[in-house]
Amino acid sequence: MNKFLQEFHERGYFYQCTDNNGLSRTLEDKKIKAYIGFDCTAESLHVGSLLQIMCLRLLQKHGHQPIVLLGGGTTRIGDPSGKDKTRQILEEKTIENNIKNIEKILKIFLKTKNKNTSPIFVNNYDWLKNLNYISFLRDIGKHFTINKMLNFDSVKLRLEREQSLSYMEFNYMILQAYDFLELNKKYDCKLQIGGSDQWGNIVNGVDLIKRHSSNETFGLTTPLITLASGAKMGKTESGAIWLDKKLLSTYDYWQFWRNVDDKDLTKFLKIFTEISLDEIEKRKNDNINDLKILLANHATSMLHGEEEAKKCYDQAKKIFSDKSSDDGLPKIKVKKNEMKNKNLSDLIISAKLETSKSEIKRLIKNNGIKVNNIKIEEDSPISQINLNEKNYFKLSIGKKKHFKIEFN
Repeated sequence: MNKFLQEFHERGYFYQCTDNNGLSRTLEDKKIKAYIGFDCTAESLHVGSLLQIMCLRLLQKHGHQPIVLLGGGTTRIGDPSGKDKTRQILEEKTIENNIKNIEKILKIFLKTKNKNTSPIFVNNYDWLKNLNYISFLRDIGKHFTINKMLNFDSVKLRLEREQSLSYMEFNYMILQAYDFLELNKKYDCKLQIGGSDQWGNIVNGVDLIKRHSSNETFGLTTPLITLASGAKMGKTESGAIWLDKKLLSTYDYWQFWRNVDDKDLTKFLKIFTEISLDEIEKRKNDNINDLKILLANHATSMLHGEEEAKKCYDQAKKIFSDKSSDDGLPKIKVKKNEMKNKNLSDLIISAKLETSKSEIKRLIKNNGIKVNNIKIEEDSPISQINLNEKNYFKLSIGKKKHFKIEFN
């Protein structure tokens, strides 16, 4: 098997391929261009997109050139895959702003100095915005059958659940297939990579290119990654794990990886770091917390840099060894007048740190809440909490969640 595909398999990236042997031969013969598409429905990607980003890095590692497609056009439609209802239609300015922000994030992860492997960024709005509807139906639409389209999961599941699917969304798979055709014509792009929910869209692209130009192309998908808890990768009880530090602090990002479930650890070291597989195997019996720190440091270094990762590690050490240290903790700003005559539990719920007073009561009973490193015995008024000269106090919930509550 080709070395790229071998590592793709061994790291746990592989789910399906349209032609595994054919792709392996093609990758052996020459360096290729391959693309992954990102719809720009938010101003940042979160860690749910990180597996796709690791695939782009793996392409570069093996000398191939990644094409990053930012879906300025398809975002205006909305991918129905895995969705129960039509996505909210975003304003054009919002989409353009999202594209700029997401491109900045991707450029942090991808290497740009080698012209042979430097990523090519494209926006599919450039070719989708001027399509002539009649010509598109005649030249492209003729290659698609309704029978086949109805059998793809993105359509079939919505219809089986009797959830509405707009004609606009129904066209999404045709537009994605057309993207692959355009990239094949313009850049000789041979491969599309995507999540397993994109299989139908990817197969459509491979078939369209074969019918339209007889060129051989391939599709490759990655598995859906979930946490041991069953939650989707990128989503936690406290919210999305964003890749933009304006939306999620570097420390919170580091803590996400530091606190992964023991069952996820080896899998995540393979998928979300570039530590060699031999090294991971050698260290599999190391102390579990040391391995979690290894994961957190490597994952954070890729996004925020080694220096920032070290700061996060040092801060975490201070929190657990030097109880007086509050530097670098996630900050929560509170308006003093809004908390007048309120209890600590009201603040915790308003800041969305916990969802119910009964859970807070349970935590207090089990010595799970501290204020300025002192366990509290009852839900007290905020007015009784001692603030320091800078008008803040340290709040700890459980062993791993620590915050700096600032009043203004």
